[in-house]
Amino acid sequence: MSDSLLINDDGHVRTITLNRPEVKNALNLELGWGIVEAIDDAAKDDNVWIIAITGTGDSFCSGLDLRGSAPYEHHSPQTAYLDDLGWISNFPLAMRQRCDKPVIAGINGVAVGGGLSLAMAADIRLMARSARILAGYPRIGGSPDGGMTWTLSQAIGYEKTMRFLLENRTVTGDEAYALGIVGEVVDDDKFAGRLHEYCHQLVSSVSPITARLTKRTVGKATTAIDVEAQLRLEIRSIGLAFGSNDGKEARKAFMEKRSPVFEGN
Repeated sequence: MSDSLLINDDGHVRTITLNRPEVKNALNLELGWGIVEAIDDAAKDDNVWIIAITGTGDSFCSGLDLRGSAPYEHHSPQTAYLDDLGWISNFPLAMRQRCDKPVIAGINGVAVGGGLSLAMAADIRLMARSARILAGYPRIGGSPDGGMTWTLSQAIGYEKTMRFLLENRTVTGDEAYALGIVGEVVDDDKFAGRLHEYCHQLVSSVSPITARLTKRTVGKATTAIDVEAQLRLEIRSIGLAFGSNDGKEARKAFMEKRSPVFEGN
C-alpha cells in the first residue's frame, strides 16, 4: 500500500487511514482505489472483526482532488475498462455489499463530496464536534455520486436529504447528529481515543459471527433498490450535470472564487 493510505491492525480492529494531509486527504485514483482494495482485503481476513476508516491531520476527506492524478497502476487497462462504475461507486459496494463486517467511519475533520459519500457508505459514524460536512456538489455543478443518494436518504429521509444536498450548507457535529447523519459526536480532544474505544468495545462485546450475520440481515432488510442500477444512474446524472454549460460555469466560478451565473443550459 502506498503512503497515501495507512493500514494498522490492533487486535481484531483494522484501521484504514487516509494520508494525504497536504490536500486534506483529497481523493485521487490511487487513494480511491486503495480504499476499495483495503476494504476488500479486510473483508477476506478472518482476523479482522471490525474496520475503522478515518483521516490524518484536520480532515477526513475533502472530496475529489480537482488537480487530477496519474493513472492507477494497480489496475490493468482491461480491468479499468470493464470497471465502469469506478472507485467512487465502489465505496458503497465494497463497504455495504461485499464486506459483511461492521465498518466504522471516524469523521475527524472536514468531509465533502466524495469524502462524505465515503463516510456515508460506512455502517456507523462517529464525528468530531468541530468537524464540518457538506455535500459540495452544487458548487462544482455536479449531482451526488458515490451512493450518497441512497445512503443519505436511507439515514435521514427524503426531504432532509433534498434540503441538505441542494442547500449545500456546512454542518458541524451537533447538527449532523440532530439530522441523523451521524450516530455520535465527540469533543475534538477526545475523538481519537473514543474511536479506538468504540471499535474495541464492539470486538469485546459482539462475536464476529454475530456481527457479520447482523450486518447481512440488516442490509437485506433495508436495501429495496438495485444498488448497482442506482449507482449507474448517479454516474449518468453527474455526467450530464458536469457536461452542461451551467456545470462548466459552476466550476469556473468556484476556481475564480465568485458567484456563478446560471442560464439553464
